[in-house]
Amino acid sequence: MNDAQQRRVAALEQLFTEISCTRMQHVPVQNPAVRVQAIGFVPDTEPMDMLLGVLVTPWFMNLVRLPSRVSSAADHLLAIGKKARRTVGHESFEFIGACEPGLGAFEVCSLFSPMFEFANHAAAADTANEILNLLRTPAKPVAIPPQPLPNRRGFLFGRSIEPTRVQA
Repeated sequence: MNDAQQRRVAALEQLFTEISCTRMQHVPVQNPAVRVQAIGFVPDTEPMDMLLGVLVTPWFMNLVRLPSRVSSAADHLLAIGKKARRTVGHESFEFIGACEPGLGAFEVCSLFSPMFEFANHAAAADTANEILNLLRTPAKPVAIPPQPLPNRRGFLFGRSIEPTRVQA
């Protein structure tokens, strides 16, 4: 990632750290053992001006699609509250449009909420990293063994695939 992209990810992390200390401060869905951290953000392949990673907070863990610049990718982002399926690696997820003052528009996909099943921040960060590793590992092709074709009469008359022998 270049410096501008790193600053964008740092701004995302800083914003949600601030939200944790203000808007979410006394909301009981927070896990006090978990802190805010932006994990594994890298440029996404489609479109190229997006960053993709996981945002861990005390109240949620989300996949996040973040434009590299505040004004970039406007036509590639969902409107606030709108949903759409996005391909990440070899999987498809439903993302929802979001926007925060100072950060701009971005898209999120909930992975965990609330975060009480995590004993500590390390467990949450390890889970986020494992999710990203799985999504970024190319899917292995599934080998389908060749199936014998039915003979024409067997197919037409509903007989088994294997040709039958006439016993004398």
